[in-house]
Amino acid sequence: MTLNNRFFRITFKGLVFIILTFLCFELIIYFLVPVYDFPPPQPFSGEKIYNPYAGMDSTHWRKANFHFHTRAWGGLTSGRSNSNDAFYNTYKALGYDAPQISNYQSIDESFRDSAFYIPGYEHGFGIRKKHQILIGARRVLWMDYSLVQNLNQKQHILNLLRPDNDIVGIAHPDWEGGYSLNDMLYLTNYDLVEALDHNWRSIPQWDAALSAGRPVYILADDDAHNISDPFEISRMCTYINSPDNHGATLVKALKAGMAFGADIFMSSDESFTQKAGNAGLIPRVNSVEVKGDTLWVSVSGKPLKMTFLGQYGEPRKIVRLANRAWYKFKPEDTYIRTEVMFLKYHMYPAVGPGTIFYLNPVFRTDGTPPGNPLLAEINWPRTWILRILGLGSMAAILAAGWVLFRRRVKG
Repeated sequence: MTLNNRFFRITFKGLVFIILTFLCFELIIYFLVPVYDFPPPQPFSGEKIYNPYAGMDSTHWRKANFHFHTRAWGGLTSGRSNSNDAFYNTYKALGYDAPQISNYQSIDESFRDSAFYIPGYEHGFGIRKKHQILIGARRVLWMDYSLVQNLNQKQHILNLLRPDNDIVGIAHPDWEGGYSLNDMLYLTNYDLVEALDHNWRSIPQWDAALSAGRPVYILADDDAHNISDPFEISRMCTYINSPDNHGATLVKALKAGMAFGADIFMSSDESFTQKAGNAGLIPRVNSVEVKGDTLWVSVSGKPLKMTFLGQYGEPRKIVRLANRAWYKFKPEDTYIRTEVMFLKYHMYPAVGPGTIFYLNPVFRTDGTPPGNPLLAEINWPRTWILRILGLGSMAAILAAGWVLFRRRVKG
């Protein structure tokens, strides 16, 4: 046997061993996943209406972004050209009170001594975009299903993330079909849906969760990877109503729904200097009140229209060219959320659609804040049947494969 042939055979065996080891590890993980019983969709109900904005102060809006990538892991991940200082300086110039970094599988602590700092990261390293945004993170979870994910695997990841994070959010659910509308009807044990980022709009996924009676609130982020590109920066943001700009207070208000998402209008040739100047012209939400069975919304600026939406995002009422509008709950309404589209001439001479605000919904309840008592529970009999049959079948297949492989090598 020549040296080259021997090297080839050793290398081939090593490669096969690595591939088999990886596949065995992946299969074991997949067969160990719990099988869940998911609570059926159960729309909000009750004689009273819960308003997450009750007690808000219109002078206390804090502009935040929770999804941005800087250099991490030696430059292996997207965002490698972004320094933390450039990130901070750019977002501060654009009027952000609480800009946060969320690198893949890494909690950045660059600004941990700042009052606004909130530890967070983006979880997920599979081949499709089934990711989560973690806010108030205490440690990184290194478990994931990297090939495919069904409803059980998605729920298992959410449950594993829950103990080590103040807020668990589903990131860009519509990106590459990461989370389907059907998924959102059944998944439980999370707090926020990143319904807006500069790449994708996932409003239908958010409405699907709300229509199923899941009390989850909106998150809006840039999800940017290039700090020098004005078309990625300050496109989406989350406004949080908080009496101060401290991390713990911001987290508490965000989790309670005292926030809204904004899709910020920009022109096709807008520079960072123009964006910074226009940042101070963005309107604000003045009040969101529930009086009896009627929702009242008041904003500054020049709204083109206010749209009140209910189950599955169906428009219930549209009010045009008014700073204040109302909607009276009907018996069939389970929740109502409000979208406010502004005229762009509060920033530009031309008239047309501009910035859009997406307010959190108000819900029907029995008078208490809408919790999420209905969680997916493990069906242990089905789980153990899957594990025994799956692991047994895998062992038999691997044994047969190894025998065939040895025969081919000997041949």
